[in-house]
Amino acid sequence: GLKQNGSVTVASSKARLQELLRQATAAQLFDVNVEVVDQKKIKELYPVINNEDLYGGVYIPNDGQADPVGVTNVLAKAAKMEGAQIFEKTPVKKILVKDGRIIGVETEFGKIDCEYVVLATGMWSRQIGEDIGVSIPLYPNEHFYIITEPINDLPKNLPVLRDYNNCLYLKEDAGKMLVGIFEPNAKNAFKDKGIVPDDFSFGEFPDDFDHFEPYLEKSFYRLPFLEKAGVRKFFSGPESFTPDTQYLLGETAEVKNLYTCCGFNSIGIVSSGGAGRVTAEWMINGYMTEDLYSLDIKRFQKFHSSKKFIMERVTETLGDLYGMHWPYKQHQTSRNQKLLPYHEELKNAGACFGQSGEYERPMWFALDNSKPEYEYSFNYQNWYPSVAHECKNTLENVGLYDLSPFSKYDLKGEKVYEELQKLCTANIKNEIGKCTYTHMLNEAGGIETDLTVICLDKNYYRIVSSAAVRTHDKAHILKHLSKDIEFNDVTDEFNCFGVFGPKSRELLSKLTTDDVSNEAFKFGTGKYLNINSKQIWFQRLSYVGELGYEIYVENQDAKEIYNLIVSAGKNYSLSHCGVHALDTMRMESGFLHWGHDISPEENQYQAGLQFAVSYKKNFEFIGKKALETIKSKKIDRRFTMLALKDSKPGQPLLLHEEPIYLDDKIIGKTTSGNYSFNFNKNLSFGYIKTDLTHEELVNRSLYIEIEKKKYPAEILLRSLKRSDYKN
Repeated sequence: GLKQNGSVTVASSKARLQELLRQATAAQLFDVNVEVVDQKKIKELYPVINNEDLYGGVYIPNDGQADPVGVTNVLAKAAKMEGAQIFEKTPVKKILVKDGRIIGVETEFGKIDCEYVVLATGMWSRQIGEDIGVSIPLYPNEHFYIITEPINDLPKNLPVLRDYNNCLYLKEDAGKMLVGIFEPNAKNAFKDKGIVPDDFSFGEFPDDFDHFEPYLEKSFYRLPFLEKAGVRKFFSGPESFTPDTQYLLGETAEVKNLYTCCGFNSIGIVSSGGAGRVTAEWMINGYMTEDLYSLDIKRFQKFHSSKKFIMERVTETLGDLYGMHWPYKQHQTSRNQKLLPYHEELKNAGACFGQSGEYERPMWFALDNSKPEYEYSFNYQNWYPSVAHECKNTLENVGLYDLSPFSKYDLKGEKVYEELQKLCTANIKNEIGKCTYTHMLNEAGGIETDLTVICLDKNYYRIVSSAAVRTHDKAHILKHLSKDIEFNDVTDEFNCFGVFGPKSRELLSKLTTDDVSNEAFKFGTGKYLNINSKQIWFQRLSYVGELGYEIYVENQDAKEIYNLIVSAGKNYSLSHCGVHALDTMRMESGFLHWGHDISPEENQYQAGLQFAVSYKKNFEFIGKKALETIKSKKIDRRFTMLALKDSKPGQPLLLHEEPIYLDDKIIGKTTSGNYSFNFNKNLSFGYIKTDLTHEELVNRSLYIEIEKKKYPAEILLRSLKRSDYKN
């Protein structure tokens, strides 16, 4: 059954309280009642707690405890009432696939024909997927808890207690206490072979009290009465975890109609109802109806499910559940999967690396004698001086950005132009060297991809999209592409440099004798230029809102071209720049990012991107009919650019999922946040619901709430930066 006894989460550090305040602020967007409580109130809610070191916490009165077996049986009963059949003790031998599509399941007792399969197979999912060439990145760790003997005078209906700083969760049940942990440096299950046995449904591991004891000691500090309690049960069993502690939902990239619903990182029961609902909607519609990309299995790449990567990574991610969720936090395990050919040169230039897909990519470059390491905080970031320098130098001189992780796909075929026109909303240019910014939609008009299409030659196109969507975009394109089109993922074949800034053309003229004047090399075009007797592909595009070029170089030539750029750049005050500077300057320029500011939940009219739609072209693109209906109606949500009226770098720190207020009413939420050093403003992107126009909101009282405090904000009618980068 359900016991609605609430939950209390406590903070024994100032930073943890900041994190909890941010979570409580975001909870308002989902109508979840979260109360911020002080040290005294915590003691009232949980009389037997030691609260001496606490800075405060949060209380969720509608939270509680549920019996997992009872929940499972209720869901099963409800499914049967709707016609579902459940076959217990029926081992699956193989999932049956034909022509890349599900056709059935083979069990020990016969074959079941079906059009869809949902892999809700927990820690076995990776091995089941592997048998049919599907990557499912999860692996089990050992998860520990104890149950005490009955405790005299233990108050009944105590709230569930979470003490993240000490890696603890504690709950009362029938006069006993359960003490569980989510600790750093977790233990892999089945580590010797890295294979989950076929039959381990209710299996347990030998006691490892040495591993558990340090956290048990911490529980004695938080709840002193536990020190005298006897232990009735010591449990250690397997629980599967993913590379980023988020679920695995949605259709797989490799097999059509094969969906996943697994990788719940120890919160499967509490997530089951919602996960089941969105999975059903996804299957019925064929696309996500809300922004669930952070849960979509296609956010991962094939290497994420390799045994070496996943076994090492999940030893870290188990602890991440209760670890500090710092802004910009980088994983420490399973790093250096793929190094750039000029990695050492970037390192010597002061690069602080982050993991972007498989790549180690510069996030920022340390100045002078500072260390290229993150010092995590919910306020001022230690890399701000570096990024301020990088942004300023890009604005005034020229910056060198590494864009190699960008997703890159080559498409060839006699009908490739026609097929791209049916996939893309913009009118794709059938002229060699032309670049087209466009989107691909789902049938409801939601934005599935945000990308650039380049005509490289007759019947030959390249598609470039962001690094984080490599699997997702590839799957979407292939889902709608005919077999007559040759498709190749060339992401790893080319390195890419971004040379951006007002002096970028001058620098480029020192690398080549070819004409790179505005008349000879116009914005939105690409061409081969002779660099040191090599034909190198350049595109005149800019994600930072300044004059600039993207340079695509085959791997074997990348180090040489890098050195030429750096050498020539010395005369133009070239600076190395990282991802943080790129993200800051794209926001200054008003450029949106798929996965943050746009997703399948938004359409182009809501996002203000209708300029990338062509109704005049003689092709019916996917989502066109839905988009025409959307166009004829009033826009219900609108993309908005905001800035805090009075703020300093990191005071406060704008991120995302912060409520936007008009007077005292929530009208929307933020999607991106950054501090603009070029304009000394705390910038935020988001969406709002209001009948007032942006112009009418200029003089109204707008606020953004951060850590339960409202900050006055102003609406921006246009982007901060409006450089004439197209000339």
